[in-house]
Amino acid sequence: MLNLNPIRERLAQQFKPLVIHLSDGRQFRIPHPDFTAVGRGVVSVIDTRDVTHTLDALHIVSVADETRATKRSRN
Repeated sequence: MLNLNPIRERLAQQFKPLVIHLSDGRQFRIPHPDFTAVGRGVVSVIDTRDVTHTLDALHIVSVADETRATKRSRN
């Protein structure tokens, strides 16, 4: 299981928008820490349509800073 402490730290410290990448290719943009809750083995994300997604830590393959290219492709 992925250690979720790095995600917790990124949300708590000087926050920068980030993107969570899953094993099935989906990506979830986190524009602000208020859109995310981190549990023991899951991360809950609220998307731009106010839909909640529960992401199992086993399927999180990476967490990266949001880039300008990502912002443009999501708008």
